[in-house]
Amino acid sequence: MRLVHLSDLHLGYRQYQRLTPTGINQREADVARSFQRAVDQIIALRPDLILVAGDVFHTSRPTNTAILHAFRQFLRIRSELPQTTVVIAAGNHDTPRTTESGNIMGLFEQIGIRVAASEAKLFRIPEHDLSVLAVPDVPGPPPQFSPDPASRRNVLLIHADVDDVVPRYYAELDRATVKVSRSDLGVTKWSYVALGQYHVHRRVAENAFYSGSLDYANLNVWFEKSEEADLGLKGKGFVEFDLDSGKHTFHPLAHSRDFLDLKPINAREMSPADVDAAIRKAVDKVKGGIEDKVVRLVVRDIPRQVARELDHRALRDYKRRALHFHLDARKPEATRRSAAGAALRRPSVNDVVREQLTSRAIPADLDRDRLVELGMKYLEQADAFPAPAVLADVES
Repeated sequence: MRLVHLSDLHLGYRQYQRLTPTGINQREADVARSFQRAVDQIIALRPDLILVAGDVFHTSRPTNTAILHAFRQFLRIRSELPQTTVVIAAGNHDTPRTTESGNIMGLFEQIGIRVAASEAKLFRIPEHDLSVLAVPDVPGPPPQFSPDPASRRNVLLIHADVDDVVPRYYAELDRATVKVSRSDLGVTKWSYVALGQYHVHRRVAENAFYSGSLDYANLNVWFEKSEEADLGLKGKGFVEFDLDSGKHTFHPLAHSRDFLDLKPINAREMSPADVDAAIRKAVDKVKGGIEDKVVRLVVRDIPRQVARELDHRALRDYKRRALHFHLDARKPEATRRSAAGAALRRPSVNDVVREQLTSRAIPADLDRDRLVELGMKYLEQADAFPAPAVLADVES
C-alpha cells in the first residue's frame, strides 16, 4: 500500500510587488502553480492514500482566488482518483485566531475529503485495514498519540514542531501551537508519521518525515536554501511511502521561480567603483541572467560613505530586471582603541562563541570538538537570515 504525503501549500501567499498580467501577485501565482504541478504528479502516481499535513492556506481567511484554486485541485484528485482516500490536518496558518471565526477547511468535506480542523480525529479506512489519527495545530493539550488497535496499519498525521528536529531559530520565526518531541510521537508504534510545519524535507525516523513545503513561502527563503544545501536536497517536493516495504521516495517539483543567493562580496578597502564592478561581475555571471528571478547579493564590510557613492542607477536596473533584487549591504564591524591609541578589531560573534565553547566547563561525557563544530554550524545557518537595513539608501 502506497501513500503520498505533502504539506505547507500556503496558497494565497504573497511577496514582493510584481503582479501577473491578470493582476495577481506573482509569488501567489507561483505558489498556486507549484501545487498544481504536485497534483499532476500525484495523480500519475495513483497512491492509495494522500495525506496533507497542514497549512493548505497561508491565512485562515484566504482570498476567493486561493479558495477556488484549492477546491479545483482537490476536486481534480477526487475525480481522477476516486478510490484514493484524502486526509487533511489543519495547520496553524489554517486555524482562525478566534472561535467566532468560521474555518474554511470544512469546505473540502463537501467533496469527500476527511478533515481534522478544530480537533484531533481518527479516520478508519477498513478497505486497507488502516486508521489515520489526524492532529491539527490548534490550541490546547495534544491528544494521546495512540494507534487504533482495531487496525493493522496506523498512520499519524500531524502539524507540529518536533523540538529536537526543527532548528530553534526557524521555530521562533513561524511558531506552531503544537510542540512535541520524538519520544512524544512514539514513532515505532506507527506504520508512518506524516509531519507538517517545517518547510524543509527532513527525516525524523525511518518511518517519519517532514515532507517540506511545495514552494518557498517563508519569511526567510535563504535559510531554507541553506538547509536544503546541507541536506543535499534539490528543492521542494513531496513524499511517497510504501507501507509494506518501508520504501521512502522524495519527489522533487520543478521550481516555479529561481532563488539565487550570489557569492558574497567583501568590500573592505574597496572604492565605490571597485564595489560597483564586483556587483556587476556577480550579476553578469548569473546563467541566463537575473530576469524574473529572486536574487540576493551580500556585500560585507561596506562603509556608509562607500555605499552612498555606488551606482544607484545600475542597482535600480537590477531591481527592474529581477522579480526581486536585494543588495544586502552590511557595515564593517566596530573597532576599539588600545591604551596606546592603536585601532583594534572588536572580536566577531564567531570569535567569541568559538572561544567560549572551547574554554568553558562542560560535562565530561560531551565531545567538545563536536560541540564547537555544531555551534559554528548554527552560526553559519543564522547568517542566512537577512541583516537589518543599515544602509537604507542602498535599498531605495
